[in-house]
Amino acid sequence: MTGEKDIRTLLASIHPVLREGEYVYVLWPYGRPLAPGIEAAVREAEGLTVVLPRAEADRLELRYDFVAAWITLQVHSSLEALGLTAAVSAALTEAHISCNVLAGFHHDHLLVPVADADRALEILHELAASSSDQPAPRLVLRTEQPEDRPAILELTAAAFSVSPETGLPVDGEPVEVGLLKQLFDCDEYLPEFSIVAEQNGEVVGHVISTRGWVGELGLLGLGPISVVPRLQRHGIGSALMQETVVRANAAGERGIALLGGPEYYSRFGFVPSVSLGIEPPQAEWGDFFQLLPLAVWPGGIHGTFRYAGPFEGL
Repeated sequence: MTGEKDIRTLLASIHPVLREGEYVYVLWPYGRPLAPGIEAAVREAEGLTVVLPRAEADRLELRYDFVAAWITLQVHSSLEALGLTAAVSAALTEAHISCNVLAGFHHDHLLVPVADADRALEILHELAASSSDQPAPRLVLRTEQPEDRPAILELTAAAFSVSPETGLPVDGEPVEVGLLKQLFDCDEYLPEFSIVAEQNGEVVGHVISTRGWVGELGLLGLGPISVVPRLQRHGIGSALMQETVVRANAAGERGIALLGGPEYYSRFGFVPSVSLGIEPPQAEWGDFFQLLPLAVWPGGIHGTFRYAGPFEGL
């Protein structure tokens, strides 16, 4: 099978896919027989470098420094193709994401820092869209309307059909769906902060922020945020987050609180809430409970954050 050589065609069809797991580079001990699980190897004058799953390196008690996510570009590129690696590396470099490239016979593979995996996928999808002859569908961000709710609940069920905590399929309706139904009807519901993302007339994403408090100070409690699975890591979640921040600043809100991964939400300016004197509703949440101080953040606030009523039943 002949690989593609045209750079524009290659970029438009790179189709990046994230492998499961974490991977590390290890200098293999001299004279030690190779173990199963090695994914790639490079022989140098100084020794043999191998790439293998982090868990396997830990099992073998091998030292490593760099922990990577593995992204495969599914396009079949020719080994003689010019410019693909340069274009991909340049796009990731501009986003301040380091990248190590492994070229296989059929595909190119990228190893990026684990914390940057989601952002790297977004950058690669944007690169593919900008190289396509077909214009990318326009993303419309607007306030949720009552007639949107069936579609919002459906996409939320799909987005949370696999538990983010366990990685296993959810049995029955995800709790986020029931929570969302209650948030739509609670006293803390804020219509302007229930935002949908729409493409070609289809609701493909949604985020909601409801009233929360620290003492008597009103803040926003963000969540859940959902994107249809087929379009996750295409920048829709980032667009919804940015729209929320813009609306919150325009409305004079003081800050936004949420529960989520620090490596993802820090890109939007979120920091552990305790660093600002705000305790999470549950102490065990630790640094996963985060807060974004907005333009009119008053400072000097201390206390425990309280979500809208429906969260108390979780």
